[in-house]
Amino acid sequence: MASSALSNLMLAIHEKKTNSLDLYRPLRNYVTFTYSEREAQLIDDDLETLKQLRSNLERATDPSPPARRDLFISYYKALCLVETRFPISPDKDHVNAISFVWFDAFKQKQKATQQNIHLEKAAVLFNLGANYSQIGLGHDRTTVDGRRQASHAFIAAAGAFAYLRDNESTKASIGQSTTVDVSVECVGMLERLMLAQAQECVFENTIAKGSTPGVSAKISRQVGIYYEEALAALTSPPLKDHFDKGWISHVQLKAALFYSEACFRYGIELHEKEEIAEEIARLRSGGSRLAEAKKFSRGAPAQLLEAMNSLDVSINTNLDRAVKENDRVYLMRVPSPSSLSPLPTFSMVKPMNMTEILDASKEKMFAILVPDSSAKALSRYTEMVDDVIRTQAERLQQASELTRVRLKEMDLPDSILAVDGNSTLPVDLKEDVEAVQISGGPAGLEAEIQQLRDLKRVNQELLVHTEELLQKEATEDAQFRSQFGTRWTRPQSSTLTKNLQDRLNRFAANLKQAGESDVKIERSVRENSALMSILDRRPIESAVPTLAKPIMSLDATEDAVVGTLKQSLRQLENLGAQRAGLEDMLKEMKRKDDILPKLMTSTGSYEDMFRKEISKYDNICEDISQNIVVQEQLLMQIQAQNEEFSTLFNLEDYKASKEKCYKQIQAAIIKYREIKENINEGLKFYVTLQDAITNVKQQCSDFVMTRSIQCREMIEDVQRQMSGLSFQDHRSSGPYPSVHQPTASSSPPPPETQNSSHPHPHAPYYRPPEHLSRPGYTIPPYGPPPPYHTPHGQAPQPYPTQPQQQPYSSWQQGSYYDPQGQQPRPPYNAQSPYPPPPQGGGYYRQ
Repeated sequence: MASSALSNLMLAIHEKKTNSLDLYRPLRNYVTFTYSEREAQLIDDDLETLKQLRSNLERATDPSPPARRDLFISYYKALCLVETRFPISPDKDHVNAISFVWFDAFKQKQKATQQNIHLEKAAVLFNLGANYSQIGLGHDRTTVDGRRQASHAFIAAAGAFAYLRDNESTKASIGQSTTVDVSVECVGMLERLMLAQAQECVFENTIAKGSTPGVSAKISRQVGIYYEEALAALTSPPLKDHFDKGWISHVQLKAALFYSEACFRYGIELHEKEEIAEEIARLRSGGSRLAEAKKFSRGAPAQLLEAMNSLDVSINTNLDRAVKENDRVYLMRVPSPSSLSPLPTFSMVKPMNMTEILDASKEKMFAILVPDSSAKALSRYTEMVDDVIRTQAERLQQASELTRVRLKEMDLPDSILAVDGNSTLPVDLKEDVEAVQISGGPAGLEAEIQQLRDLKRVNQELLVHTEELLQKEATEDAQFRSQFGTRWTRPQSSTLTKNLQDRLNRFAANLKQAGESDVKIERSVRENSALMSILDRRPIESAVPTLAKPIMSLDATEDAVVGTLKQSLRQLENLGAQRAGLEDMLKEMKRKDDILPKLMTSTGSYEDMFRKEISKYDNICEDISQNIVVQEQLLMQIQAQNEEFSTLFNLEDYKASKEKCYKQIQAAIIKYREIKENINEGLKFYVTLQDAITNVKQQCSDFVMTRSIQCREMIEDVQRQMSGLSFQDHRSSGPYPSVHQPTASSSPPPPETQNSSHPHPHAPYYRPPEHLSRPGYTIPPYGPPPPYHTPHGQAPQPYPTQPQQQPYSSWQQGSYYDPQGQQPRPPYNAQSPYPPPPQGGGYYRQ
């Protein structure tokens, strides 16, 4: 059997120390200055009591833990009363002659000095928790009753530290002069430590009572968890290096001990269930944890080490037995400890609620100084009124929500509106139709298609003009070549314009393919015009079918049925308006409800006055209840009337036709958006292509101009040559080579006649601009340049990558077009408001 019960060494916390402090004189002076000497005399006894409490706290006149506990509680309540009546701070109008000084409980050389009553309150609460821990440590834990009392004391200590953490720690840490022991982290760690020791007492009683191994394992594991939580705080800032190493070693060993204890107990239960494989894994895990903890056991108490060794022996004994049984009988595969689920836990303790113990609302100290009883009574009455209004407002809201849901289930009032020709559309669908109509609707598609035609025509004319420039230049060159024969030595036009002509051919091919796409768009508009025409209806609700009366009626009761149902709906609407008015009446009554004068002059019981005053709201509450009852009855009546109405008007068929209309509108919207997107893509294509052709046209114009200048110069040279002038005398005056090639015996021309500006006389007469023929420059094979509205620095959306289906792309592939340096700029916004087409398609969709 494990012997962890021998490990009942536990930790207690020492109280914080303080310096002597006189509260009497500064507080009395404040009352005299702020109120009068008379009030100061009236509270003199209270000030003396406060002074004595502080003196007893400093000198420990009765050092017994119970007496100290009562002192701390009384003094804390007194401080709560002081806080509400005496502002203590460095402010000149406050009590500024008091400075509280407290030393750290764990490093007593560190101290905090503040003119802040929250430091005093925090220190008192800390000492209260420390006192409870000492009480717990003082009980005889060798008996069942002693362990129970010790557990209760540790629970109270945890409650004191939790109360300190939640109410005073943060306020006491304001400013630079603070100590770690009252910080949120430290008191939180002490709370977990006290809970661990309280749960440990429970565990020891569980063992003493002979509880089942499963129950003992759960309680033991929870002890270990509390110690582990305390250890995590101790080894983290700001507590790291703040506590004695003995504390950390103690908590660390306790955490390991109770984890291993839980494994040992749980293993016994597993053995009884013949779950031998998991038993082996649990025992190995527990033994491994003990072995690891022993590495840090230097300086640990012998009693704790003995408990660990005893538990280790018990674990190994059971482990050897389980391994042998598994090898001989069960032959189970032993899981790894890391694959095991967490051990089950059962917490038997929680921090004591200290709110009532530390409540100072019933204390009479300084009661005459401030007439706060009336203020407190008013606050309580206000809470009662707020509760009434909140409750009734929730009832009204629930009634309105119920009405909405019930009417929606009955398709009201939409079906009644349909009888009058006032059909409605779902909100989302109506918004989609309005967006289509704002963008021009189906009727506006023809104008956009005409834009496509116009842009295509402009591109074609621009392309023809550009081709004519090259053709005219080529014709003139051919004429001179025929006229002058071999004397016309410059390169032929077709040689120099091959790249330009290839690009123009590609532009022409793209225009042809784009025209085919335009035709498909126009065909799609024609084929779907009937479907999309519904989107041009204004208002769109006029397209929704109306709920018609029966063609044949035997008793002509349709109007009466509809009229009765409409009347009931109006009554329901009136009830809703009445509810809104009742809620406004409640708020207005509260605004005018001022009972403070009555409270100030009252000599009787506040409770009797509260009952009388709150009864003013009874009538409105009754009206609200009546409204809700009438509404429920009216809803039942409307349901019956609606069933008759539905049968008489064949409402199911109407709903079906209405849904069919909704689907038609949705299909029309989808088709319109598809066509609109294709048109927008075509517009962007033509605008971009126009810029590209314009760019090439400029290159062609530059080429033609250059050739024209060369032509005139060559004509002059040829004419001089034919007139017998020496061409060599003028060779340096132009860039053209001689018609006659010099022989090897010819003398070189005089140096002074050579023109250094033309060192290569045989160079071609026209060279494309350097940036248009850079080697290695690649152009993306498909897709126009990025859309004009792409934000700077953002990658553009990719275009389709199938040239056969993308007629607006292949014109970019020529080397004369630089998409980075010649980004086209559309003259208008052609960006589609819809998502780009999917990869692999043209700018249209079928």
